[in-house]
Amino acid sequence: MKTLTSSRILGLLALLAFALPAMAQSPIGTWRTIDDDDGEPKSHIEIYEQGGSLFGRVLKLLPEGRLCEDCADQFEGSDMRGVVVLRDMEPDGNKWSGGTIIDPKNGRTYRCKMELDGPNRLKVRGYLGISLLGRTQVWERVQ
Repeated sequence: MKTLTSSRILGLLALLAFALPAMAQSPIGTWRTIDDDDGEPKSHIEIYEQGGSLFGRVLKLLPEGRLCEDCADQFEGSDMRGVVVLRDMEPDGNKWSGGTIIDPKNGRTYRCKMELDGPNRLKVRGYLGISLLGRTQVWERVQ
């Protein structure tokens, strides 16, 4: 059985030092959405990887136990748990794009792109056709 030499240990530590920040630069995890109008938290969305793409599903509406009110017919009165609102996001350098996002208020599906703004903020932009015709929300990572 070989023993670890100090150079191997240093190499392993260097590898970890570079790998950990790269893993932290992923939007995978749970995010708190913030309402555009009143600035209040509205939901927790879990972003996860499936087949090389990122998806996002509603974990819960906030405050806890709230039902979707003033929503599109298919969501009205529901707790939205498990509804996939973010689909098919593909990596594009430090950004993710090529997917879609659903707005529960109107039930419409928009093209989407997103970008990390530091480790705990995610800029999510939904738009029609070109990115100029849309709006951006900033989501906060749930610790």
